[in-house]
Amino acid sequence: MFVEILSLIVAILALAFMAFTIKKKIMPVSTGNKRMAEIASHIKDGAMTFISREYKFIVIFVIVVSILIAVFLDVSIMICYILGSVFSMLAGFIGMRVSTEANARCTNMALEKGSDGALNIAFSGGSVMGFAVTGLGFLGIMISYLIYKDPSIVMGYSLGASSVALFARVGGGIYTKAADLGADLVGKVEEGIPEDDPRNPAVIADNVGDNVGDVAGMGADLFESYSGAIISALTLGLIASGESGMKFTFFLVTIGILASIFASVMFLTSKHTNPQKSLMKTIYVSGGIVLIAALLLSFIYFKSLNAAIAIIVGIVVGILIGLLTEYYTSDKYKHVRNIANESKTGVATNIIAGLSTGMLSTVFPIILIAIGILIAFWANGVFGIALSAVGMLSTTATTITVDAYGPITDNAGGIAEMSYLPSEVRDITDELDSIGNTTAAIGKGFAIGSAALTALSLFVTYSESLNLGSISILDASVVAGMFIGAMLPFLFTALTMNSVGKAASQMIEEVRRQFRSDDRILKGEVAPDYARCIDISTTASLKEMIIPGVLAVAVPLLVGSILGPYALGGLLAGALVTGVLMAIFMSNAGGAWDNAKKYIETLGGEDGKGSDAHKASVVGDTVGDPFKDTSGPSLNILIKLMTVVSVVCASLFI
Repeated sequence: MFVEILSLIVAILALAFMAFTIKKKIMPVSTGNKRMAEIASHIKDGAMTFISREYKFIVIFVIVVSILIAVFLDVSIMICYILGSVFSMLAGFIGMRVSTEANARCTNMALEKGSDGALNIAFSGGSVMGFAVTGLGFLGIMISYLIYKDPSIVMGYSLGASSVALFARVGGGIYTKAADLGADLVGKVEEGIPEDDPRNPAVIADNVGDNVGDVAGMGADLFESYSGAIISALTLGLIASGESGMKFTFFLVTIGILASIFASVMFLTSKHTNPQKSLMKTIYVSGGIVLIAALLLSFIYFKSLNAAIAIIVGIVVGILIGLLTEYYTSDKYKHVRNIANESKTGVATNIIAGLSTGMLSTVFPIILIAIGILIAFWANGVFGIALSAVGMLSTTATTITVDAYGPITDNAGGIAEMSYLPSEVRDITDELDSIGNTTAAIGKGFAIGSAALTALSLFVTYSESLNLGSISILDASVVAGMFIGAMLPFLFTALTMNSVGKAASQMIEEVRRQFRSDDRILKGEVAPDYARCIDISTTASLKEMIIPGVLAVAVPLLVGSILGPYALGGLLAGALVTGVLMAIFMSNAGGAWDNAKKYIETLGGEDGKGSDAHKASVVGDTVGDPFKDTSGPSLNILIKLMTVVSVVCASLFI
């Protein structure tokens, strides 16, 4: 029981560290002058309006699914499902609420203390999301396991996390991109006003979107991966190595949380002459601690280093995919600059260059994932694949921190511009935000890599739970399932992209209407109706997220019930392959388009802001936005959710 009690204590410690950060590092800082506080209040109110309405829908969905689980499966699974759902929603609520408290404080620190002060606030705000995810995620797993001692029942916890994640990611992604497209296409392209100009009716909704999509949505995504990877490793570890496999998994996760706390304390107590280097150092330090611990624990529990090799592979593959993501999406390298150069000849060539970059960017990450799977399996069998995912996600708190820090600095820049602060303040927040794009690349690398490995380990768990042994691709039902599964990411992407388009159209018409109906808005004499734009994004996103969410749950159940467990295995395999490829392609294409636009704007490249090349790049960026912030990230959740549904409901398909 020592390892289980220690794990429970460390999960609580993560939440205590989160509470300390909120109380001592964030809330005592002033939100600045009256104008700054007012704008921050608009953003916070808009974010809370969205999440409260979204959670009402999710609660209804959770209640319906809970009843079905109790009737057709087991009440114990239902309890774990509810716990996973509640803890995921709670983590998202805490993280987003604090990010909306940190944004104006970050702006004020940039004004009063400069870059170092703003960086500390943004990092602290991001760490709240990180430790809310890991603390609540691990705490819920430990509570479930200590009560039931059965991983097949605890898998219900992962199903709850997955259900919330899909709706949070899809809903938040649709919201943020509808607002972003409305603000950009009408404000920047048609009227020629800056991105965060207070005269733009969609500007507050755009800033709200950074929080509901890039903080709450991203947090729910990694909450799901984190929970699924741990429970899958626990299941396969017990099968492969008995109690030693279970203890090793819990101990590794415990070390990961402690390493993340250490890295955060180290960051907050240091000076930062190079912010990017300081942020990356937290990733390397926490990852290094886990590597050393993995070597020691592997020898203690298994008298070999095979388990450690699998973990090291997971961490290395995650970092390398992150670096590759930066290579294809950063304006420091040739691919983004090529897109900017192609923008000179118009929108068509910009789009072609972005699409080709996204497709090309799938090659090396997939090769890395394939190599990682082979090495992990060679080192420790199917348990090794699960350990690779856990290794990649062991420092999730740190990964989320350096990712969620970005939306806070982005909001801080918007508040600075809307509050008419000196340009030096915006320069500081823009610099920190651009660094956030690099650190976010690492986060995306871990998210994509962990999604692939977690889904694969859950797929193995599905096979083991039904004693399928092997699934033959010569079986007609398996081939049929593979084709259906391979199609699903395309259908899912079409639905989510179309949803963004519908919501954005409503937003664009509203912004145009406000500009037409009152010319004093563009003159700066009266404030636009921000609340109306927030309501449009909220209503449209919640309406449009329903069909994709239900699809992910219903299709595996239908295929498993009608065609059988082997066909369902084929479906999961097909969805895994095309889903991972589509996720990498869309995320990187969108990121490349975004940074090509910023390269033209901020560096004056390819004729600079306002040129024809700039206008073409803005259109390319508006296409890329739902690629990288809605459909791409949501595919990571789709492949995991379908697999978790299959594992939990496996007994129904026999």
